[in-house]
Amino acid sequence: MIEQADLRANDDDAAYRRLVERLRRQGAEIGELTRELDDEALSRRTVPDKWSLKELVCHLWRLQRLFEDRIETMLTKDNPVLLPYTSGVDPDFAKLVAHDATETRTAFLVEREDFSSRVDRLEAAQWLRTGQHPGYARFDVRFQVEYLVHHEAHHIYQLFQRRLQLDTLLR
Repeated sequence: MIEQADLRANDDDAAYRRLVERLRRQGAEIGELTRELDDEALSRRTVPDKWSLKELVCHLWRLQRLFEDRIETMLTKDNPVLLPYTSGVDPDFAKLVAHDATETRTAFLVEREDFSSRVDRLEAAQWLRTGQHPGYARFDVRFQVEYLVHHEAHHIYQLFQRRLQLDTLLR
């Protein structure tokens, strides 16, 4: 007879796999929305005072790196204190934006696959490793990955919008 704990463990494992699959699918979608565009096109702001495709990819890449660092900290330290992220004052974002957009896109996609593979190898107990964050009552590895995929989905919609606008302008 299957125990309730075994069923919950199977459900949790399936949920973790779905999150990893979303990371991979969303990475592929970002690649698709930015494909066949050169640096000039990717860097072009189609909406005044709003990020270009390149800037959106740089933002997603920066957050992925931040979350990867947080996850690594939670995996190697017991309940570490993690600081909030403030995008408007992040020098690392500016460094990413300074690079050629096509190189940035390619590097992001490579790092996405590495990140997805790293998360995919986590054991069930590792998904539950915690950290402390002043903005959230529950803060563990699973929450970090869930937060990333939801936040990223919002920006993928923005990428979709910008790509449509850019395609119209480039015609």
